[in-house]
Amino acid sequence: MSHHEIIEELRDEAVRLLRGLVSYPSVKEPPEKDMPFGAAVQGAFEYLLREAAADGFEIFNADNYGGHIDWRGAVLDARGEVVAAADETLGIPIHLDVVPAGDGWTKDPWGGEEEDGRIYGRGTTDDKGPTVSAYLALKALKTSGYFPAKNVRLIIGLDEETGWSGMEEYFKRMAPPDFGFSPDANFPVINGEMGMMVFEIAKKLEPSQGKGLRLRSVKGGAAPNMVPDRCRAVLVFDDGEPASAKARGGAGRAAKGKAKGKVTKADAERAAAFERVRLAAEAFRERTGRSLTCRGAGKALEVSAQGVSAHGAHPEKGLNAISVLMEFLSELNLVNENAQSFIDFYRNHIDYELDGKRLGIAMEDEPSGSLIVNTGMIELGTEAAILTVNVRCPVTKSEDDVYDALRPALDKNGLGVVKVSGMAPLYFPPDDPFIQTLMAVYRKHTGDLEHGPLVMSGGTYARAIPNAVAFGPAFPDDEDVMHQKDEYIKLDNLMRAAHIYADAIQELTKG
Repeated sequence: MSHHEIIEELRDEAVRLLRGLVSYPSVKEPPEKDMPFGAAVQGAFEYLLREAAADGFEIFNADNYGGHIDWRGAVLDARGEVVAAADETLGIPIHLDVVPAGDGWTKDPWGGEEEDGRIYGRGTTDDKGPTVSAYLALKALKTSGYFPAKNVRLIIGLDEETGWSGMEEYFKRMAPPDFGFSPDANFPVINGEMGMMVFEIAKKLEPSQGKGLRLRSVKGGAAPNMVPDRCRAVLVFDDGEPASAKARGGAGRAAKGKAKGKVTKADAERAAAFERVRLAAEAFRERTGRSLTCRGAGKALEVSAQGVSAHGAHPEKGLNAISVLMEFLSELNLVNENAQSFIDFYRNHIDYELDGKRLGIAMEDEPSGSLIVNTGMIELGTEAAILTVNVRCPVTKSEDDVYDALRPALDKNGLGVVKVSGMAPLYFPPDDPFIQTLMAVYRKHTGDLEHGPLVMSGGTYARAIPNAVAFGPAFPDDEDVMHQKDEYIKLDNLMRAAHIYADAIQELTKG
């Protein structure tokens, strides 16, 4: 039986495997005992290792930082007998961690529900569904009797969405493969990945003085590489009375007023100030069409903005809730000047802009186009304001190019920058033989002669191993639902990707 016939027989197996993986809410969490990324990530990891061991593959666990599923190859003579062990390895890195589910789902994000030929759940496209496609390809080839002349290794990553420390630990214990592909992007093939950087823009805040509205806190965003769909601010009203005076008698006067059933002057002023904020929010909604709500919380007022979540590599597909909220806050007269200046910096240098022009970091090249900026998270409190920014830079540019261009805007506004992480660009010319081999396999299965190699703004584990690119599994006409609510994968496409991966593995490992 051919490996393609076997893949088709594994259709129900594919659904079972994917549902099993999706059932683990494998968002990275703080270390727990011997689980570096938390219990849910560990559960998904152990589940896949158990399945592979049961299917007769060799497995390796790098102290729960990651691992692999091995299919050993060998050199055969003309009679088909083994004469030597394979000395090259094809690596296929995947990842089992996912970004947080977020709000607004109509399906259970961890349910793996099947409806109208789609399987829903966080990770179905990024990267648990592709993991199943690649694993089915290995299993079908092995079952068919094919004997690779090179080792094939499915490398399992566990924190791809949050920093890649697991892959670093894995490669402290294992030598890297010689070449490979990562099923974590798009077809036909990704011949380039833009450079990726995460940094924090920070400002120290001083205590506020004066009478009026004070911004106590702002918090929004779940990950640097997600367009935040929610952001919340807490406003309070300062009556202008010095703290020492409040300590001596302010509390007593307030209690006395309440005992008599009277509304204090401070209470009335606070209520009036909050009413002005509510009216301003209503006018803002009518003028902009943005979603903004106000809610009383004791002696504070919560203002929440809602945006549209999207992958940080494609922020134009979403609406940044931080930008919505900062636009509104900039219209209020806040007494804490440091917070106000931070808001003004955001409005003047970031706002809704996605190419970094007003930050001074706009740059582009022919293969990859313009630099991309996503403001992923904000945390503003009484002592500091921190903005977490994710930048994708063109393949011919470097991290230093971006930081050098960024510094003037920060220096001018008294802000600091903290480098969190960075990855250099990856690029293969479109006519590279490796790229052309993968293109040929894709075209054999799809007949698609229109689309060619792509440079992407996202990042994959292809960067983690030598001589590797991202290859599928999303097809050119697929809806992009990665990192979004109601994420799904079409079962037909999952199976079609498995056929493509099987032929690619065979082509890349034949003697």
